[in-house]
Amino acid sequence: MQYKNLGRSGLKVSQLSYGAWVSFGNQLDVKEAKSLLQCCRDHGVNFFDNAEVYANGRAEEIMGQAIRELGWKRSDLVISTKIFWGGAGPNDKGLSRKHIIEGTKASLKRLDMDYVDLIYCHRPDSSTPIEETVRAMNYVIDKGWAFYWGTSEWSAQQITEACSIAQRLDLIAPVVEQPEYNLLSRHKVESEYLPLYSNYGIGLTTWSPLASGVLTGKYNKGTIPSDSRFALDNYKNLASRSLVEDVLKKVNGLKPIADELGVTLPQLAIAWCAANPNVSSVITGATKEYQVEENMKAITVIPMLTPSVMEKIEAIVQSKPKRPEAYR
Repeated sequence: MQYKNLGRSGLKVSQLSYGAWVSFGNQLDVKEAKSLLQCCRDHGVNFFDNAEVYANGRAEEIMGQAIRELGWKRSDLVISTKIFWGGAGPNDKGLSRKHIIEGTKASLKRLDMDYVDLIYCHRPDSSTPIEETVRAMNYVIDKGWAFYWGTSEWSAQQITEACSIAQRLDLIAPVVEQPEYNLLSRHKVESEYLPLYSNYGIGLTTWSPLASGVLTGKYNKGTIPSDSRFALDNYKNLASRSLVEDVLKKVNGLKPIADELGVTLPQLAIAWCAANPNVSSVITGATKEYQVEENMKAITVIPMLTPSVMEKIEAIVQSKPKRPEAYR
């Protein structure tokens, strides 16, 4: 496993990480979570991602209990959570000072930890001034409840505003953004965020490298396996939007490239994300140990992605966004 700095910060995160979205609390209990987490650690993963909204908080409880029972040394781990959707009440969601502080304390209680290494603002909040959010995140860091903070699915303009406010007030700016990034979803990472990397040292921990499983090829026959994410009631809408003919044709087109390299489609797709120099860590998901084993082998695929292989991949997916004139 390789370890990369999280943006311009000194924090080192494993190039591949593991996220609890969908799986913990919806598909897996503590016992199963323990075996998956241990499998990740055996492959050198040190970064584990969560959020207050995952399984309505149950994902944090499962991760916290699993880590406690595994007896891991806390300083060996990088644990993150995300704040935005904390409940049904008017102040249980968003990025107000009230919810950030109360939500963070509630997350730590569920995780049974004194601190998380990294805390994200899970979405932008148009109803709260960004200055209020920046000040609240700094309060969380000052209290020792988190060491770093970041954003998830914010626009480049919003991140720039947060960094500018932090600079003006001599506060800590966000160090990381967590966007969706895969062969089918590239605009933010490869176009919109370009100025953020050099201007503010923003790193990326990207999610959905397999496009919710579409890039594994398991949906190519037009059927949805009963144990897959798209079989869950909450994700049936996503399935109908994702499993379109054009997308499945591209996935089929990538198969020969993977075969030529002697790797699987998921390994190719994950390695492709990790090969982007602006990506600090690719967050993987899995519900079974063999999936973790397979995903982790993507590390060995990264050196195989020569310029000619990347060109072949591009010729199939044809998803490269146009770079803004100013950044060419």
